[in-house]
Amino acid sequence: MGDQSVAASGGVLTRRRFFEGLAAFGGVSLAMAGMDALGFGFSSAMAAPPTLEGDAKGTKVVVLGAGLAGMTAAYELTKAGYQVQIIEARSFAGGRCQSARKGFQHTDLNGNAQTCDFDEGLYINHGPWRIPYHHRSTLHYTKLFGVLLESFVNDNDAAYVYFEKGEGPLKGKPVRKGQIAADARGHAAEMIAKAASKGQLDAPMTAEDRDLFVAYMINEGRLSATDPSYTGADGRGFDVKPGAGVDPGPGKESTPYSLADILHSKAWQVLTSVAGYEQQRTMLQPIGGMDQIAKGFEKRVGSLIRYSCVVDKIKQNAKGVTVTYTDKFGEQDTISADYCICTIPLSVLKNIDADFSKPFKAAMSGVAYAPVNKIGLQMKTRFWEDNHFIYGGHIYNDMPGIGTITLPSTGWQSQKGVLLGYYAFGGEAVKVSMKNPADRAAFAVAAGQKVFPEYAENFETAFSFSWHLAQFNLGGWAEWSEDGRKESYPVLCEPDGRIYLSGEHLTYLGGWQAGAIESAWQQIGKLHARVRAA
Repeated sequence: MGDQSVAASGGVLTRRRFFEGLAAFGGVSLAMAGMDALGFGFSSAMAAPPTLEGDAKGTKVVVLGAGLAGMTAAYELTKAGYQVQIIEARSFAGGRCQSARKGFQHTDLNGNAQTCDFDEGLYINHGPWRIPYHHRSTLHYTKLFGVLLESFVNDNDAAYVYFEKGEGPLKGKPVRKGQIAADARGHAAEMIAKAASKGQLDAPMTAEDRDLFVAYMINEGRLSATDPSYTGADGRGFDVKPGAGVDPGPGKESTPYSLADILHSKAWQVLTSVAGYEQQRTMLQPIGGMDQIAKGFEKRVGSLIRYSCVVDKIKQNAKGVTVTYTDKFGEQDTISADYCICTIPLSVLKNIDADFSKPFKAAMSGVAYAPVNKIGLQMKTRFWEDNHFIYGGHIYNDMPGIGTITLPSTGWQSQKGVLLGYYAFGGEAVKVSMKNPADRAAFAVAAGQKVFPEYAENFETAFSFSWHLAQFNLGGWAEWSEDGRKESYPVLCEPDGRIYLSGEHLTYLGGWQAGAIESAWQQIGKLHARVRAA
């Protein structure tokens, strides 16, 4: 940028090159934290379920899976007069919509058995944990079921950025995200304002345009109108804080980092001009845990659920569908229905004995599932609030296997709290998941200690969850390749005989609860149209 950009363009900083430079400097997504893997930038497309008008004709439907997709389908179908039965492998409803609190038990595929022993009232949302304002389908049910919401702080300028792989004086040093933002944008605004004031922009920008743009840059970078040099901004904080009386008086604004130090530290990678569409700066969460949404559904369809029943076979003919399952006593039983809505993740479904058509079976192999880890760490004090004045938000970092450390957006100023010690994806998640629970906790605590000196001494207990080691999930969410979306995805969105698939894996809202809900809405609409036509 700056002089190098001018030289590269033959002496003229064009508007095209200028905006390209802005994108390169401040438009980097938060990919290092794995956030965009949850949504791919697609918004919720539906605000309410389809209207299922007309006679259901006594039609029986068996729903496989009591996650949000399965319970959504069951709830709406029963309202329309269908006879519905749900088969659920777990002893509780919700699917991925889980919260670990005192007494919650989990044994992973490596044989690691855990019982959560957080203090009463504390929990970790180890499944979905936030809701964007535009996921109207999820919010439809939270309002309908009276699930109260609170704010989830998804971005916080007071939170720390910690990068070990950069260079310079900021390497391995916790720095406030707001300070990095102020200094990076301030220095950038200075260079752009100086270039613009000298007329070094494209001819299409008139003198009036240039003056207005310089004024905008001066405002953006908190620069002086008489000397557009960046010297800091009160928004980044104070070395000596202002106070009452004459001492300390007005305080002393903090000293900015140099542009070179920021660039070499790589901390600028956490900055974006606007939030990602699926990653709004402020989001929503249910008060008391994300599982409150699952419980809202369960209150209404729980009587339809057969718990602890693992599906063994799915068979169909021209007249109906028969599902064979093994119950919690080890006894095998069957259930028959006219149609089936199957919400079992494809990672699990493709290993079940089912007489799907050959194209359908082939399509199920066209998607991979993401390895995903989370760990909740109970701390005996909320030192991040008491000592560092950070209320919610993420600690972005480049520590392998950690991904993101997140501070709770609930229980502010209480004695204890549970923070998210890591949230990692891919190969690094697999490595950490091979550790036993105690070693996972030790790994997370050691990483957090690099950012907060109080971390280790405050740690009390942990609960970790690896979704790729969860028997009935085998992955956090579906990850479609471009070819998979083109070849396999459309096949699975249509019924195979009398069997309809549903879940986040059959939407462009992968990993989000809205995806599960809207997939169910779409499939029950298709099923009902078929029943009416018959």
